[in-house]
Amino acid sequence: MTRASQRLLAGDKRALSQVISLLERHDPATSQVLKEIDPHTGGAYTVGITGPPGAGKSTIVDRLTELLRQQGLTVGILGVDPSSPFTGGALLGDRIRMQRHYLDSGVFIRSVATRGQSGGLPRIIKGMVRLLDAAGTDLVLVETVGVGQSELGIMGVADTVVVTLMPESGDAIQTLKAGIMEIADLYVVNKADRDGSEQMATTIRAMLQMAPTQPDWTPPVVLTQARSGDGISELWDKVEEHRQYITTSSELATRRSQRRKQEFLETVEEEVGRRLRAMMHSNPDFVATLELVANKNAEPYSSAMQLVESSYGSADWPGSLTGTVT
Repeated sequence: MTRASQRLLAGDKRALSQVISLLERHDPATSQVLKEIDPHTGGAYTVGITGPPGAGKSTIVDRLTELLRQQGLTVGILGVDPSSPFTGGALLGDRIRMQRHYLDSGVFIRSVATRGQSGGLPRIIKGMVRLLDAAGTDLVLVETVGVGQSELGIMGVADTVVVTLMPESGDAIQTLKAGIMEIADLYVVNKADRDGSEQMATTIRAMLQMAPTQPDWTPPVVLTQARSGDGISELWDKVEEHRQYITTSSELATRRSQRRKQEFLETVEEEVGRRLRAMMHSNPDFVATLELVANKNAEPYSSAMQLVESSYGSADWPGSLTGTVT
């Protein structure tokens, strides 16, 4: 086992931070670390906090962290922020986001840039969650950018998804139609001291009752005032209830198994795409084909299929690769 893996499994926060940095840079060394620590994962529970901008997600994460630390639990916070158009890094830094907890040895905070990836979450968040898990973290809180339907990516990371709204979110019915409303295990109406909060909570509950099928778990609606801390204990109680439900019903194991499959496929797609982009500069045949397509001397779709078939074989395409994970 590598020294980095040993240090990480021992709970060394410096090693954890270093390996996460390598993961962000797509350093090949992280592959071995992730392989070595994988048998030691599965103990941490991951909660995703999503919702539109301005709903108070960061404040909720801050208050939840305070509550969890009072219970003696260690917390990892992954704050996914928009990418800077100049540096590609996260626009918001962890010191700005969570100043109160920054020096707490029981809290690990990291801001992660989306880097333009679809789904609202970069794929490496999944690797980061496993690294935090292996380092002995009890709870991992993942706060997303808050950009609407692209938040569906949180389903591929969190065990429990919390959708945060506020009275000023606009027409409640229109909000409920947004893609993020279909992924919630739990709803939060934050800033509950403002007008319209009870009406929004009532509307959400009514919409849930109108669902064509009633699932075994009906997402509860919790009203909070995160700045004062009101409702945070109730929020955590509901998260615990959901955790108990998906654990006893075996859904937790099913969700995690599906996420591992999805991460494998996403990684393959990302790596194939990376190598394909590299070929644009290094492979003469590929460059020549691109020029033929650009100059309308070759048709894009058929040329792409010809390249794929020459690489994988027409008889095998899409090949046995996807068959191994179904």
